[in-house]
Amino acid sequence: MSTVSPPWTYTLQLPHDPRAPGIARATLRTVLSAHDLSALTPTAELVAGELLTNAHLHTTGPYALRLLGSEAGRLRIAVWDTDPRVPPGFTKDREEAASVAVAPDDAETGRGLHLVRACADSWGVSVLRQLGGSKGGKLLWADCRGGG
Repeated sequence: MSTVSPPWTYTLQLPHDPRAPGIARATLRTVLSAHDLSALTPTAELVAGELLTNAHLHTTGPYALRLLGSEAGRLRIAVWDTDPRVPPGFTKDREEAASVAVAPDDAETGRGLHLVRACADSWGVSVLRQLGGSKGGKLLWADCRGGG
């Protein structure tokens, strides 16, 4: 039984370390269990894993996983990193995003953000400006609802 009612948030700061995405997925599973959202675990773990791995592979700095529970059965998964470049296929322009080709069957990479878009109920990106002590970068997010 969940003891915290929505809205709630958790943020896990991660170093640029190959173990970080796995640690973040384990944290995600724990948070979902604590909030009686275990039914979302398979979809949320896939979405978070793809966003985290993208941040690890395509940036050189730290990154963070943020989870936001805003209403019963709804979860926003967001990953911030220090690179302001928006990856192909995750642009705000839905037509442009849809036009990005899926990787060939024999490719070892190139499907992650397509999977995120396919599994999430909604998704988006915010490019963050560097102000004062803030680090700037971008925030990729995806919403999952009731088992995806």
